Amino acid sequence: MNRFFYSLLLYLALPFVPLKLLWRGIKQPAYLRHWPERFGFYNTTVIKPVIWLHCVSVGETRAAEPLIKALQTTYPNHQILLTHGTPTGRETSAALFEDSVQRVYLPYDLPFAVNHFLNHFKPTIGLIMETELWFNLIVACKQREMPLLLLNARLSEKSAKGYSKLGKLVSESLQSLSAIAAQTIEDLTRLQTLGANNISVAGNLKFDVKPPADAADKGLQLRKLFGSERTIFLAASTREGEEKLILEAVKNLEILTVIVPRHPQRFNEVESIIQSAGFTYQRRSNLVGPVDSNIQVILGDSMGELFTYYAACDFTFIGGSLLNYGGQNLIEAANMGKPILIGTHTFNFAEASNNAIKEGAAIRIKDTAELRDQILYLLHNAPKREKMQQAALRFSEASTGATIRLIRLIAGYIS
Repeated sequence: MNRFFYSLLLYLALPFVPLKLLWRGIKQPAYLRHWPERFGFYNTTVIKPVIWLHCVSVGETRAAEPLIKALQTTYPNHQILLTHGTPTGRETSAALFEDSVQRVYLPYDLPFAVNHFLNHFKPTIGLIMETELWFNLIVACKQREMPLLLLNARLSEKSAKGYSKLGKLVSESLQSLSAIAAQTIEDLTRLQTLGANNISVAGNLKFDVKPPADAADKGLQLRKLFGSERTIFLAASTREGEEKLILEAVKNLEILTVIVPRHPQRFNEVESIIQSAGFTYQRRSNLVGPVDSNIQVILGDSMGELFTYYAACDFTFIGGSLLNYGGQNLIEAANMGKPILIGTHTFNFAEASNNAIKEGAAIRIKDTAELRDQILYLLHNAPKREKMQQAALRFSEASTGATIRLIRLIAGYIS
């Protein structure tokens, strides 16, 4: 495919975009707001030189937190502009940074929309997180001789195979980037195979994300509500289809299971799953006093509390890994020193998952039966939990430093 046909396909899809936004807005009303921004039209004004950072959704926004704070310290005379692709990413940005940054949606990768965006904000530099390749945007930045860097880049084997089918469209785009900072040597190798150059390994920014200062205290308060004498098992960032399997694994066990779905629009759906499975439960949003001893499951239907949930639990399972979703971030759990259980599908965090297992911070399970076995094992083995807690902290501490390396890289492109 070449860029002409890529753009043609986007223009052909353009009339259906409002229908898609309306459809998504049924479950998530925030999709009904800020439509002009998605086509490159903005009311936001800037008076300082702009450092633009694109974080498509929640995970990328949280991962970028240490880098954004470092940029604010290093370049106080610049305005940080965050662009997002999802309402939850935008909401996370507001929660983390409030008014210290400006935030808008990145427009769809249509030439006219991309040009409107760049003409309006005139960024000094662009920083794209992880694996967001927008081909028209990359070309437009190159035409303006504006530095555009791909940071914290990761590329699974599956994604690499998909990109390889696009041929020169991908290779030319990767070569048009000013620099690429990959998370791991495996990511670097896959990107080079697709044609990337000027690429280095800088590590994973997510290891540099520090828990909020009050996370431990809030976790202790939440633990008291859950029941200080109860064993708390946290199923974090679960994906569609996993909740049923998790509930099968914990059936009739003497624990309190806390399930926190990855996507907030699924809260009601997961509540129905818990009800259908016959568990007594309570929603976190309705929790005002101690949890009754007969409650078996807590539905974690709150935003921005994942560190608090980790602080409150005894051990955790990281979702997106029991079924073929590629896994979710296990680094936050390691930062909080928690024993970690993960499934076999961790290609989104392959190196981190493997290293956590080697360090003794995580245990890999292949199915529901093994998940139940390991929950029982950790439930009745406090010394093993303590050993894994210490291993998790060592693993987390040894993997930091990406922020410093990225700041040094960025400095070469900012006058």
